[in-house]
Amino acid sequence: MRPSSSLNLSFRSTINRMNNANDTMEKIVSLAKRRGFIYQGSDVYGGLAGTWDYGPLGVALKRNIMNLWWQHFVDSRDDMYGVDAAILMNQKVWQASGHVDTFVDPLCEDTVNHRRFRTDHILKDNGVNPDGMTMEQMDAAVVENDIKSPDGNPLSKSRTFNMMFMTHVGATNDESSVSYLRPETAQGIFTNFKNVVDSFYPDLPFGIAQQGKAFRNEIAPRDFIFRSREFEQMEIEYFVHPEAWEQAFDELLESTHEFLESLGLSPDHIHELDVPAEDRAHYSKKTIDIEYDYPIGREELMGIAYRTDFDLGNIQRVSKKSMEYQVKGSNERFVPHVIEPSFGVERALMAVLSESYREDEQNGEKRVYLTLPKHLAPIKFAVSPLLKNKPELVEKARQVYSALKKKYGAVMWDDNGNIGKRYRRQDEIGTPKCIVIDFQTLEDGTVTVRDRDTTEQQRVNIDEISL
Repeated sequence: MRPSSSLNLSFRSTINRMNNANDTMEKIVSLAKRRGFIYQGSDVYGGLAGTWDYGPLGVALKRNIMNLWWQHFVDSRDDMYGVDAAILMNQKVWQASGHVDTFVDPLCEDTVNHRRFRTDHILKDNGVNPDGMTMEQMDAAVVENDIKSPDGNPLSKSRTFNMMFMTHVGATNDESSVSYLRPETAQGIFTNFKNVVDSFYPDLPFGIAQQGKAFRNEIAPRDFIFRSREFEQMEIEYFVHPEAWEQAFDELLESTHEFLESLGLSPDHIHELDVPAEDRAHYSKKTIDIEYDYPIGREELMGIAYRTDFDLGNIQRVSKKSMEYQVKGSNERFVPHVIEPSFGVERALMAVLSESYREDEQNGEKRVYLTLPKHLAPIKFAVSPLLKNKPELVEKARQVYSALKKKYGAVMWDDNGNIGKRYRRQDEIGTPKCIVIDFQTLEDGTVTVRDRDTTEQQRVNIDEISL
């Protein structure tokens, strides 16, 4: 039997994992479902943990973020090339990259009910910092601090758990047909490095960018869309001369901050963490994590890493094909080094929602609204006739709606309820401006334009309506 609550049990479990104390995050999750941004995956069947569906407004916001990223890092530059690699790849890709052997998390288990958890998350939730700990040290910290499972039961010792989803390709079901749902988009870029060089022979430095789905069989997906099993990435592999990596790193880091600012994220909520050597991935010689002050706490938003020649070197070693780049007009050849800015779309979207969520009071009533940047807002304008039972107002409003729809695309028709309710509804989804056609419009061609953030209204000629 399905629960009668508007939030199903799977959706409520997500909120409960936020310690029930994070009022702001709970309100954002509720708004996201209520207004058609984000739904629990497989909701009608009770949900599937770690999966999320994006409703009409969510998919529009997500696409706006991704388009902005592409424009900033690819279309506006002369040194970037886009690819869209297949999700399923030859298993040798993941063997060479080390994912088959090392893409693991520490897994512990409740010894009574056998629920499974990530050991590092259990430690962190109990006030112990697991950064830099080996699995054995994590287990020792669990014992030393007498940490129990969330259900109050003893925990088992940890074991490794590979997070890749394995599948088989073709009609056979043996070792030769094994493949994986990609856990990152980066390897699709590296395997196409030689293709891009052969097709375009770009000057160094240059980058290859990709956006797309990635999949990780997370032991304990949590915190809404922050950690899920299916997500989208926006990644760049920027290929440089081995002696010129620092300049490229700094330039991409600066560009990253510019992009985050264009998302509307306050610099006060953005923090750089220079990851110490013991906590970096084994292939990285320098990593900067960009952290954001989410309602769930300060967490990683994205990262930029200097991966040296680790990936291209592995491909060259395993495939026996040269990954060397020859500098134009010279005999200098080398395997390029790589700078990787890696963004998670969902984490960016969650930061945008968190940054823009507001509450105030208007005319003695509580108002909830999203101060989404105009270029990210799923709906740019809402157009309404003052009264929907007046044909002349409706006809004029339809004319204004059609004109704006043709120009901006993301325009909504809203004639449901009184004007006040329409304003509140549009405020909640972050619509920057509401256009109301009234009787004065019929006389002088002006409309009422109401601003989302200030709630101020002004008369504007129809031809002068703009964002």
